[in-house]
Amino acid sequence: MSHSAEIIAVGTELLLGNIVNTNAKELSQALSGVGINVFWHTVVGDNPARLREALEIARKRADIILTTGGLGPTYDDLTKQTICETFGKPLVLREDVLETIRAYFARNVHLAMPENNRQQAEFPADCTIFDNPVGTAPGCAFEAGDVHVLMLPGPPFEMRTMLQNHAIPYLRSLSSEVIVSHDIMTFGLGESPMEELMREKISRMENPSLATYAKPSEVRLRATAKAADAEAAEAMLAPVVQAVTGYLGDIVYGVDVPSLEAACMAHLKAQGLTFATAESCTGGQVAARITALPGASNVYRGGVVSYWTSVKADVLGVPQDLLEKFGAVSEPCARSMAENARRITGADIGLSVTGVAGPDADERGNPVGLVYVGLASQSGTWCRKLDLGNRRRDRIQDLAANHAFDMLRRCLSFPDWHIKWMCLIVMYFFIPKAQCSR
Repeated sequence: MSHSAEIIAVGTELLLGNIVNTNAKELSQALSGVGINVFWHTVVGDNPARLREALEIARKRADIILTTGGLGPTYDDLTKQTICETFGKPLVLREDVLETIRAYFARNVHLAMPENNRQQAEFPADCTIFDNPVGTAPGCAFEAGDVHVLMLPGPPFEMRTMLQNHAIPYLRSLSSEVIVSHDIMTFGLGESPMEELMREKISRMENPSLATYAKPSEVRLRATAKAADAEAAEAMLAPVVQAVTGYLGDIVYGVDVPSLEAACMAHLKAQGLTFATAESCTGGQVAARITALPGASNVYRGGVVSYWTSVKADVLGVPQDLLEKFGAVSEPCARSMAENARRITGADIGLSVTGVAGPDADERGNPVGLVYVGLASQSGTWCRKLDLGNRRRDRIQDLAANHAFDMLRRCLSFPDWHIKWMCLIVMYFFIPKAQCSR
């Protein structure tokens, strides 16, 4: 039987934007993994009338309702009470759960349980209780008519623990199918040209299906299959992933890889190589992104953020006459920055970025969005000129950093990477700027 689910997040702080609803994302991903389709996300404040209205709507269109939040001990934690009223379920005090909550306070807080926590031990009659080893708010599940209702706590760590320990096993027993997905990660085409390129293939696919999702400066193609078990779904997906990656070629930087920098680190580790950076307009973003990854010290030697021209000369060793003749935003400067980053750190590869991030042109009149990315290795030095357009400053920095990582990836992946990179640059410039890597 195919199920449809709705996730209802309860909390006024979500509506006010004080916190991000990360629970909905994790729940959707988990439900997909057990073959349950999530068709609706709802957010409602700590208001019983509006929550009751949301529940009435949800029970008419979904046969699984999951709520997060509103299971605490305070006066506005009314999720359980409102759900019980809506579904005609009496609340029953569970003495065994009450003792567990008292023990939690004694063990972790070293205080007697406040009386208002007593309501956390009240549950709908005939429900399945989900214990909470990392908090005081147990969850539960019950069936009313043809609808299954699951109540989970709001704090993400508590929700995640209960989801894995209790909710997933409960939901798995309801579904006879699983959904498996693989993400094909690309860099170099925006969402619109990618969709145009893949439209015919996507439109002909149902199971497995293929969809495009835009990330900053990238496009992810998600291939998804639904089958009786994971093995069968994987068998359906394998030829799709192979066909798509073969069709798109070297704009694909990996499958199920979280980021360009992660792909670069995997290549560097596999080949036993290191790299270093010299950055100007990106302000250290390339260094920050690689060092955010565990194990970065195995592949990254260090870097220089040379924002001032004098730092490029005095610290990096870019020749002063070169800077005076060509300027800091130039191909010769980018080449020298990459070569000197490699020299002073002893790295196998030097990577540089210099450009104009805006909002104004530089002192030589170079326009916003003009960026040079340099790469130096034992085989030689290369530089690519990028026209990233008059975008926001942060977008130019993101794009420039991604281009730097993609240049590094190509160096590590392809013997003739500089030819392939030139093809990508040509393709980039022939794509309308409004569509490219938005």
